[in-house]
This record gives sequence, C-alpha cells and structure tokens, in this order.
Amino acid sequence: MKPTFTLHSLETGTTYFLLVEAPGESEGPGPWPVVLFMDGDDQFSTAISAYREARADRSVSPLILVGVGYGASYAKPANKRGRDYTPTPHTDEPTSGGAAPFLDFLTKTLWPALQARYRVDPNRRGIAGHSLGSLLVLHALWRQPPFFSDYLASAPSLWWDNRRILEFARERQADDRPLDARLFLSVGDEDSASMTGDFGLLEQQLEANPIPGLAVTTRRFARRDHFNVLAEAFRIGLATLFPATH
Repeated sequence: MKPTFTLHSLETGTTYFLLVEAPGESEGPGPWPVVLFMDGDDQFSTAISAYREARADRSVSPLILVGVGYGASYAKPANKRGRDYTPTPHTDEPTSGGAAPFLDFLTKTLWPALQARYRVDPNRRGIAGHSLGSLLVLHALWRQPPFFSDYLASAPSLWWDNRRILEFARERQADDRPLDARLFLSVGDEDSASMTGDFGLLEQQLEANPIPGLAVTTRRFARRDHFNVLAEAFRIGLATLFPATH
C-alpha cells in the first residue's frame, strides 16, 4: 500500500510510513476517534477490511485508522518492529528494548501531525496490534501516565523477556490510581499452547486484582490460530471498543 504520508522521528531516528483510512464526507463532520495500528506494512489491509465489514453491519462507529509502518515487511532490514515493540532488551533481538522512544514518537510527534491533518477526537485515542505489536499495546497501557483511552491487543507476545509484561501489569495493579481506559484482549483458541497459556495467566491476573476504572473484555476465538485470527480480532475488537451509536 502506498503511504498517505511519511514522518521522521527524532525519538527513534527512523522515518515512518503512515497509511490512513479516514471517514468520508457522508459520515459527517467529525471529530473522529483515531486508532493506531502497529505493523502497518503487513496488517493494515486486514484492519481496513475488518473495519469496513463492521461499518457495513453497523457495529462500529466511524473511525480514523492509521497504519504505522516502515515501508518494509516483516524481517526486512528497514522494519524495526523488533526494536520498537519491545519494552525491554533481550538477546533474542539485538536491537530490542526501544518501546519507550517509539511510544514517545507516537504520542509526541505522530499525534500532533494527525491533529493537524484530520478532525481528531482528543478524548478517544486508540492503539491496536497483534502478536509483538500487542506487546507494545500492553506496555502502553501500563505506562504512566497513559496516553491512549482504548487498547486492542490480539494474541499478545506475553512470553517476551520471561513474561516481563506481567510484572509491569502487577506494578500497575499495586498502584491505587484509577485507570480510565478500555482493553480488548483476545487470542485464537487454536494458537500455540504457550500463547494461550500465557493469555490465561494475564486474564486470571486481571480478574483476581481488577484495576479501578479499567474495563477489560477478553475473547477466545474458536477455530482460530495465530495467523487466521487477525481479521476477526480486529473486527470484534473495534466494535467492542467503539460501538456504533444508532
């Protein structure tokens, strides 16, 4: 897909390729909630298809979708997902641990650029991802202060760095400040045993010690694995977080 625009990040030193799906004039004047999708090079076309299907059946409100990419697919040298989506460094990926500056790019550089180009709802800020992208989504959720209001995490890579993201969640649970946000957390029930097992650990952890103000919806998709769950997770996740108002 051809990018809508590119934007250089002083935070990471990388130029990002931004793909945008915005409501047309028939949808009204806005303003619109924005959802940032990770892995824009490889997953944004699926996100657009899922969103359009949900709009067709009137299950989701009009949104601005933004695919954040690198102009390069998975495993290509220019693709920096192994750096940007990981909150801690690990020997599995020599460049890993760059989630903090990447989130600074999303919130301090990209967001103002979107506000300058589109009618953005300042109160509804979404972030979405799948697999390693969902690790970044969860890290953004536990980060203080939270920037986003809505979090869509499909099949998150909770295994990263010996499940450190679960420790970050426990630290946030120990904080008595409320968290005004919504989380849609999902996995395919035919994903690997380690993925579904880790998902269950996080699910139980959040149920046992709820965070005040955080609305959590979890979903296990029947007959879906790590790869074919994507469209359904995005469609149902968007409709859950941003339901249509009739």
